[in-house]
Order: sequence, then structure tokens, then C-alpha cells
Amino acid sequence: MLPALSRFRNPYTIEVQKRLKPCPTDSVVREEDLAYLPGPVRNYLHYAGAVGKPKVCNFRAEGTGSLKRSPGSRWMDIAVQQYNFFDDPARLYYIRSSLFGIPFDSLHAYTGDHATMKINVAYFFPVVDAGGEKMTMSETVTLFNDMCLLAPATLIDKNILWEPVDPLSVWARFTHNGITISAMLYFGENGELVRFVSDDRYMSPDGKTFARYQWSTPVGEYRDFNGRRIPVYGEAAWNLPEGAFTYARFTLTDITYNCSEFR
Repeated sequence: MLPALSRFRNPYTIEVQKRLKPCPTDSVVREEDLAYLPGPVRNYLHYAGAVGKPKVCNFRAEGTGSLKRSPGSRWMDIAVQQYNFFDDPARLYYIRSSLFGIPFDSLHAYTGDHATMKINVAYFFPVVDAGGEKMTMSETVTLFNDMCLLAPATLIDKNILWEPVDPLSVWARFTHNGITISAMLYFGENGELVRFVSDDRYMSPDGKTFARYQWSTPVGEYRDFNGRRIPVYGEAAWNLPEGAFTYARFTLTDITYNCSEFR
């Protein structure tokens, strides 16, 4: 549940609710939809249980985890709720946490043709307010990452161009609203996706300065959610000049596809 005092409660709820609508139930992912995909991606969609299931128009996810702002800082426990939409792509991502007993929350919003990241301390005092071209490009990477990890059925999207690299990896280009990003996807022997890597995301600890480093999300511990198999544990890391910096660890606790009501 969102805290009643949060300044992000209303904008988050409004943005989600205006996008929620009944999803088609008679449109399923078919074998022929996979025909143009590289072998590793086809195998992944079969492994994930996407074939024969309704196409995904949105999802709602919840999870827990921990974050750290710099290599030397302490881990902070977090709770996460998010909604992603794919017919008209959007991503609303809400984080709650506390540090030294002081609550803070964050809202990442990728809607229309722009993305923002806002962080408040004690729910009312802004400490980060990021936006602009680099932020939007970064969130385009994140949107595609969510498609790959949490909604594999969406990988039949014609806005994705694929190039096979070897039997266990592929290169992808994803375009949305005139922004094109690329990523490498690495798969395991059983067909599961194990790592996503992109050079098109920007690190911004304060919302003012942006630095472009390689970003990766290793994942594992796949679990079945009503016939769809997705990873429930993942990490996020930057490849900094001084070495790898893992700044986030997430555990998915619940996910629901094709939602028509806010919860």
C-alpha cells in the first residue's frame, strides 16, 4: 500500500488508473509469432510459458530488496510496487524505504515521450528531481529490461530488432518514441534468460549529473506465476572504471498480468 502522506500517492495512482483497461482475452501468443525470433529468444519464450497464453498488455508487480547509493554506502531495505503498460508503453515504479528511521520514497515515471525520477525524504522534501533526454534514454533501457525479465511474451514486439550472436546470446535493438537502445541478452542451457547488459543507460546519483556506464542485471531463481515462469531474484550493477558496483538486489513477491483494476 502507498503511504497516505506521500506526495507521490496521487500522481502514481492517477497515472496508473487512466491506463488500466480490460485486455483482450482472445489474442494469444502463437508459435507463428515466434517464427522470426532468433533461436535463443524462441527457446526463452517456450521456457517462460508464453506460447499459448494471452498476450500481455500490462502487469502489476510487487517486491522487496535493497539499494545502495555508492560503493561505500550502506544497504537500505526497500519495498517496490510497479505497473507496466505495453499497448501504449509506460512504466510507473514506486519505491518506499527509510534511512536512520527517516522515511523516503521515490517515483520513476516513464509516460508518453519522457521519463522522470523523483525522490523525497520524509515524503515531502525533494532531494532528487531528474528528467531530460538522458533520463528518458535510461528509462527506455529499463522498460526493455522489464519486457525481457518480467514480460517475455512482449518480446514478439516488432519494435525490437534481433541479431543472433551465438547459441546462448543475442543482440537486440529496441525503439520507442524515436529513441533506440541496444542490449545483449545471455541465456542458460535450459533456455532461461540469465543476464541483460546495455551500454545505453546513465548513472545519476543526484538527478543532476549523468555518467554513461555499462549496466547489467543478472537474474535467477525462476518461479511459476499462473503458468508463466519468470525470475524472482535479480541484481543491478554498474561497470565503473574502478570495478563492478552492484547497487540493487530485488526479490519479486507477486506479479499479475493483464490487470483491469488498481490495487
